[in-house]
Amino acid sequence: MADSRTSYSRRPIKKGGMFIPALCNVIGTLILIAVIATSIPLAVPALLGYETYNVTSGSMEPTLPVGSVIYVKPVEPETVQEGDIIAFYVDAVVVTHRVVENRFVEGEFVTKGDANEMEDFSNAHYRDLVGVVKYHFPYLGNYLMIYSNQITKVYLMVLAFCGVMFNILAGQMRRRSEEKFREQVERWERRQAERNRAEMEQIRKQNR
Repeated sequence: MADSRTSYSRRPIKKGGMFIPALCNVIGTLILIAVIATSIPLAVPALLGYETYNVTSGSMEPTLPVGSVIYVKPVEPETVQEGDIIAFYVDAVVVTHRVVENRFVEGEFVTKGDANEMEDFSNAHYRDLVGVVKYHFPYLGNYLMIYSNQITKVYLMVLAFCGVMFNILAGQMRRRSEEKFREQVERWERRQAERNRAEMEQIRKQNR
């Protein structure tokens, strides 16, 4: 009987069971960090007003190797200086060449690829200007081509959703563990209250 009374008097202690929720939290957070990190080279420049392009020809080598990514800032055509590298439309294709001369009166640029011996056959009109190349990074263009693909974007959205779901699952598991512990405490408190009432009743009977 002594052992039984002792076991009754012990308040429930919150045990382990947090490993799986913590693991789900870690997995979900790592997935979200990975999605965010891989999206930064596309998302941040766009938020800052830059256009992003992948270099697919060698006309600007060695300055802009094939496979480079370039970040283009829209500017007023009149502000473009000789020697600037600009991006402009030729039909539906974006071309990136260096400005040899900015002809303000005609409203056009004389351009040339660094790897080309001669100037471009046709001048670039002001209306076709995309902007000036502000930053460029070699090899990153191929990576961005993959991540700008629509299928890849769907995969990233699915991964981000999985990361969120892992974190939600971890929260639900923690809540269930907390609820289970509270129920154990409430049962213990009820048993203690009943035991105390029984002992008080027994004492009153003995004192009669």
